[in-house]
Amino acid sequence: MAEIVMPRLSDSMEEGTILKWLRSEGEEVRRGDPLAEIETDKATLTYEADAAGVLTIVAAAGETHPIGTVIARLDAAGNGAAAADEPAAEGAPAAEPERAAEPEPPAGPAPAAEPERSQLAAPSAAPGSTAPRNSAGRVKASPLARRIARERGIELHRLAGSGPGGRIVRDDVEAAARDGAAIASPADEVASTPQAVETSSAPPETASPPPDHEDEAAPAAPAPPVAEPGAAKGESSVQQLTRTQQLIARRMAESKATIPDFALRSEIDMEACVALRSQLKALEGALPSYNDMVVKACALALRELPRANGSYRDGRFELHGRVNVGVAVATPGALVVPTVFDADRKSLREIALQTRALAERVRAGSVTPPELSGGTFTVSNLGMFGVTDFTAVINPPQAAILAVGELAQRAVVRDGAITARHTMGVTLSCDHRILYGAEAAQFLARLRALLEQPLALLY
Repeated sequence: MAEIVMPRLSDSMEEGTILKWLRSEGEEVRRGDPLAEIETDKATLTYEADAAGVLTIVAAAGETHPIGTVIARLDAAGNGAAAADEPAAEGAPAAEPERAAEPEPPAGPAPAAEPERSQLAAPSAAPGSTAPRNSAGRVKASPLARRIARERGIELHRLAGSGPGGRIVRDDVEAAARDGAAIASPADEVASTPQAVETSSAPPETASPPPDHEDEAAPAAPAPPVAEPGAAKGESSVQQLTRTQQLIARRMAESKATIPDFALRSEIDMEACVALRSQLKALEGALPSYNDMVVKACALALRELPRANGSYRDGRFELHGRVNVGVAVATPGALVVPTVFDADRKSLREIALQTRALAERVRAGSVTPPELSGGTFTVSNLGMFGVTDFTAVINPPQAAILAVGELAQRAVVRDGAITARHTMGVTLSCDHRILYGAEAAQFLARLRALLEQPLALLY
């Protein structure tokens, strides 16, 4: 029997969520077959089987588990029934033989229930049970089905299985839980509670005396209207976070809680970039956007100022040898940052081609974890939404992030006269532990010089 554990699918992955099983319980799979869709902190990926055998699902779809947790097992062909007799969940005690196989006890006081047995389960098996049994007389059920049945107080011998050979699987148990089948009646549960016993044994003298006739005749005062909690907000719905949204929430909270940041703002004259882009329209190939020009200018400035391309870790500066610029891409419900590797060495046209391809793969959900890793600096642009300027949150452990605002014509003063020029506001958020004010100002000054004289971006 081979165990399938939650794999590490990215360098920063700590846990994963099983979105969907691509093979059914009890189905025979081959090595390399797609097994499950797993959502990591970076993307959603298809995990392939690394061995062959009959699939036994341990972790249900929708569950989140740390790396290394057993999520399924692959049994040798023909041993699926034997696998059903093994203990259900990792760390759970071995299950005792089902009480359904024992003869019905004679009338009289019921024996005390053992600690492992749920107090909500019926004490005896129903005659004529349709659940199949193995040679030892034990109900055939998958480990996951046994675990769910224990948690919900469901007696397996009362169920009919829909798996291979009549085996009880997870869907059978969940359907029984929804229908209320094979569960002890609520009356039995209430009668067995300490509160019920205490109430029934209360002495008669503790009962309150009946009210006087005058009190019975007096009309009851109308109760003041009570506002239902939450009515003022209307009907609310709860939405669970995806793995990507959970990661964003955790990393942004970590950033604001641990990084002493500051921000510098500058306004850049983009008139020369507008003219350069107009000239590039006549050439064949990908036309670079203004954001592509910003990425290239940032890469060149980062190469000249290594601290802006570094990280602060455990009381040390890490100065990275490669300039990898992350470009924030908005998706429905999340923000994903693919990486342009070695952006300082790529031409402006190469950056334009790569950023377009990365954005398409992000929106299509086909981006890979390596394409989302290794960034040393981030550019976030909201100018297309008409945002003039904003302050972005640093993506740890990077030293800085550049927020880019709208490029538009504005009134500026040139040579003592007011004129209309294309300008763009940028804000640099910095980790003060590694990037100090003067160095951050030098970075912005170099960025502004490159964009105001953009011919250097073509080399």
